[in-house]
Amino acid sequence: MTGRRSGLSKDAAAREIEKLRRDVSYHDHRYYVLDDPEISDAEYDRLRERLVELEEEFPELVTPSSPTQRVGAPPLEAFREVRHSIPMLSLSNAFGEEGMLEFDARVKKLLVDADGLQYVAEPKLDGVAIELVYEKGRLSVGSTRGDGTTGEDVTQNLRTVRSIPLKLISEGKGTIPGLLEVRGEVIMRTSQFKRLNEERRQQEEPLFANPRNAAAGSLRQLDSSVTASRPLEVYFHGIGRVEGLSFRTHQELLSFLPRVGLRVSPLVKLCEDIHEAAVYYNDMMKMRDALEYEIDGVVIKVNELAQQEALGAISRSPRWALAVKFPGRQATTEILDIVVQVGRTGALTPVAVMEPVNLGGVTVSRATLHNQDEIDRKDVRIGDTVVVQRAGDVIPEVVSVVTSKRSGSERKFSLPEKCPVCGVGVVRLEGEVASRCVGMACAAKLRQSIRHFASKRAMDIEGLGGKTIEQLIEKELVASVADLYSLEKSELLKLERMGEKLAENILASIERSKNTTLPRLIFALGIRHVGEHLSRLLAEHFGRALDGSGGPADRGEQRTPSLGVLGRLAFAGQEELEQVGEVGPQVAQSIRSFFAQKENVDIIARLFAAGVTIAAGEPRAESGLAGKSFVFTGILERHAREEARRIVESLGGRVAHQVSRKVDFAVVGRDPGSKVDRARELGLRILTEQEFEELVREG
Repeated sequence: MTGRRSGLSKDAAAREIEKLRRDVSYHDHRYYVLDDPEISDAEYDRLRERLVELEEEFPELVTPSSPTQRVGAPPLEAFREVRHSIPMLSLSNAFGEEGMLEFDARVKKLLVDADGLQYVAEPKLDGVAIELVYEKGRLSVGSTRGDGTTGEDVTQNLRTVRSIPLKLISEGKGTIPGLLEVRGEVIMRTSQFKRLNEERRQQEEPLFANPRNAAAGSLRQLDSSVTASRPLEVYFHGIGRVEGLSFRTHQELLSFLPRVGLRVSPLVKLCEDIHEAAVYYNDMMKMRDALEYEIDGVVIKVNELAQQEALGAISRSPRWALAVKFPGRQATTEILDIVVQVGRTGALTPVAVMEPVNLGGVTVSRATLHNQDEIDRKDVRIGDTVVVQRAGDVIPEVVSVVTSKRSGSERKFSLPEKCPVCGVGVVRLEGEVASRCVGMACAAKLRQSIRHFASKRAMDIEGLGGKTIEQLIEKELVASVADLYSLEKSELLKLERMGEKLAENILASIERSKNTTLPRLIFALGIRHVGEHLSRLLAEHFGRALDGSGGPADRGEQRTPSLGVLGRLAFAGQEELEQVGEVGPQVAQSIRSFFAQKENVDIIARLFAAGVTIAAGEPRAESGLAGKSFVFTGILERHAREEARRIVESLGGRVAHQVSRKVDFAVVGRDPGSKVDRARELGLRILTEQEFEELVREG
């Protein structure tokens, strides 16, 4: 018995829901964490909307881990965590006037008194959501939305954005609140985005997909000087906590923000009713191509703050606000060819080469096909007539095929088995939609490979910045990371802005990097899904004996004694790899695929031949903290979060990200989050930062 809107049985729905959750979670990670989206916003919205529909129809299948139950994605480990005092909620979506009228009807039904209901309408900026905290008028913390509850601390980067005041403007006594948490959107103007991409094209760097992607990538730089060089701007649209001031309406709040130096969109409009808001929506849709920045819809909010409070929120979305999306901009054209691009992470992306067509005032001749699954699902063939769409993205996508126009001469397409750039084998890991080149020396990702290899947490080679790496590659002085160890001073001096002292320092740093540890070297290789933590676990398992190369005889590979201790890892089978804690089938497959490429093994052998040696391991003191588990919450005053983690690990302990009964100590800093409440519930030992230092000294 079905009796369901979808016509699906519960079992069939469960299977589709599970697949949708995997797909949405994967694209969340690509979009929010890696800043490297593989599908357009329109395609993502369709996946998520289908998931929401099925979960509403089958509420018994909803789980806390579903992507519909959270906002955004977890913060990157490279940044300190910042907990938002009031969650940064996402907005429910609607399309067109019909969706707005339905929203208005829901609001009026929920409100006891809906007389005089007004809305504030504004453009929906396609940027990166942030929160700034001003204490006594001075900027103290800046963070990304993250998962809506906890974001990434990007304060130093945001301080470089010129449209963000470091100190609020005072109009007189009492105008500056003691505390102000303000929310906004970081954007990049279209003209600036095009200029940035042109510079990257000339330098043969990977291009950003769209202005939002460029803004996110600029904001998440570990080096704030890179952010400072990017043309970022901010518009503010709301607040979190505020002390010392109060507001009656949202319009009143938006009028206040510019008076203290915080920019608000000049296109914000107070609408007397939903019909006036609908007119605003249509006006913005006509204006979108003339604007200097990307918008993908409008946002409408109930104006009276008391009414907002009465309406409250459902799940992770407020009942008093709505994002009204614009329809995608579409056209029809013919696919002349399909070519493959290799990204900086090695991902192979099929791109349709099309008969040029005008989309939203822009002539386009290429459109992304995302991956092989998308090509197969849409049955896209070379020679097809297709519908293409530019839904707010600079790079358009193929939406569908006009099968009625097929002549029979169209040709099917499959991604190559070898990388079109370097010829190394292409691998698609289980559970992933992207196929990837795993070659260490692939020219398409060489800049990224060298940067990662030389980074502080890997081989720690100082002086090898982006510009230097670019020149080394352009002048063909390095074709793989192994070539770094054969560089000579005379070659470095050929580079622009390279003096004798700098050249000597770089060579000295390269020489020092030869004496490293096994975890660092494994991490430096850039094996997909193998970060610092897994590198340590792999080193502990496979680094017990410096027994030369070698591995299971049934693998059939030629033994390479010059691989040293890495030989045990290089020739490990799937079963042995999965014996390592936290290594599952996907990670094991990634490791095996990496070492299965002869080109990678040759580069590693060259590293050892050049004098790279493995020390016994990172120094780890014997202490009473060995085996103990710590969790950190709040703002640490004396230690960066990464420094605290290293202290714990140097004493044989480990740092957990969540509070559980397996945790021994909870270290609490300023403005702690809910972790401290959970720690108290479980009876964990709670430490101040000073008590943590004392424990470390005693340990």
